[in-house]
Amino acid sequence: MSIFDDIKGKAEGLINGKEDAIKGGIEKVGDVIDSKTGDKFKGQVDQAQKAASDFVDGANKVP
Repeated sequence: MSIFDDIKGKAEGLINGKEDAIKGGIEKVGDVIDSKTGDKFKGQVDQAQKAASDFVDGANKVP
């Protein structure tokens, strides 16, 4: 098991039951970044938000 697998496992454990709050935070952070950069990096920010939200959605699913 690599250190990244260990970190991922710990992150998944912390997410349990807090999915909506975490996804709301992801959205707010993206909005702040867009605001501060004048939407210059909106596409990249949106991709990062989607990836983070997808991780939250899949964190507690059984493979």
